Amino acid sequence: MMPPLFTKKILALTGLAAFIVAGLGWLVLQFGPMAPNRVTAASADIADLQASIFGIGTVEAQRSYAIGPTAAGRVRRVLVDVGDAVRAGQLVAEMDPLDLDERATAAQSALQRARYAVDGAAAQVRDSAARHKVAASNAERYASLGKQAFLSAAAVEARQQEAMSTQAGVSAAHAAWDAARQELGRLAAEQAAIGKQRSNLLLMAPVPGIVTMRDAEPGTTLVAGQSVLRMIDPGSIRVKTRIDQARSGGLRAGLPASVLLRSRPHDTFSATVARIELNGDSVTEERLISVSFDQIPQSIMLGELAEITISFPIIASALTIPNAALRKIGAQDGVWQLHEDRIKFQPVRIGERAPDGRVQVLSGLAKGDRLIVHSERELHEGDKVRIVDSLAQGVK
Repeated sequence: MMPPLFTKKILALTGLAAFIVAGLGWLVLQFGPMAPNRVTAASADIADLQASIFGIGTVEAQRSYAIGPTAAGRVRRVLVDVGDAVRAGQLVAEMDPLDLDERATAAQSALQRARYAVDGAAAQVRDSAARHKVAASNAERYASLGKQAFLSAAAVEARQQEAMSTQAGVSAAHAAWDAARQELGRLAAEQAAIGKQRSNLLLMAPVPGIVTMRDAEPGTTLVAGQSVLRMIDPGSIRVKTRIDQARSGGLRAGLPASVLLRSRPHDTFSATVARIELNGDSVTEERLISVSFDQIPQSIMLGELAEITISFPIIASALTIPNAALRKIGAQDGVWQLHEDRIKFQPVRIGERAPDGRVQVLSGLAKGDRLIVHSERELHEGDKVRIVDSLAQGVK
């Protein structure tokens, strides 16, 4: 028979072992692999939702101009520099005229000579007309006297021949006059062409703007179409950005936007969607849009990176859920919906997304439905779950 003290020790150890086993079993069931999946939950709720879309773009000028000669030549002088503001029609550069000034002087002399030739031809027309008038009068008088037998037929024919000759002289004088006037017109056109060539050497600013690049210096030889200066219209400065095509369905011109410039990350500039390009990028699946500033910032840089947020109209009384609750099984969007302490996958149709992490639900849920936001482990249909405030904390 065992001593009573030994029996008591065995019973105490047995009880302790049973307690430890029970505790380990409880820990396994509550926190081990067989424990319910710990999750955080939220409810579908009715709220006003303002969706937005984000993009990154660059600052550009919608209207830029390359100023250069229309024919090959050498730069004579450049009158402005990068950063200068210019007026419309202001002389900004000049090409070397070479021999155009001498050709213009020669053309002016030839034009004056042609004017004298026109005046001489006009005088010849008047002289031949006067001669013809006298000869025609004499022929008529001789014909009358011939009918009365006062003059011989030969004398009458001589006067008629004289009248016909003076008539031919009038025609010749008119022809010479027309030729002189045509020559005058040709020389005038040639002089005008030289004048246009000379004026084309004076490079003017087409619009008010700012010079952004100086491509050539005096003495540089350029070909037709090569630029001396580049300038922009500062009023056309915009941000050109790319937007995900999947979220661009509601985009339209006139929507409000906000812009953060890389050089001024703490300043927000209000803007408006100015234009939506018809062509998209099929490779990146993006759509190109232009955003115009409501007031162009001072000291803005072309080519600067910018972050653009476009705001859509507010959707009143929308059914919303946290964006983190959305799951995709196959091609179907849905959520893990709570039914008591178990879950099932509920397909939903979603609408717009807000920057605060809320998403609009168009169908599939009702107000107050409970759904899983985050889970400790991967979820499966029918899993038992336990709701906690945070996955880093204990049980709720």
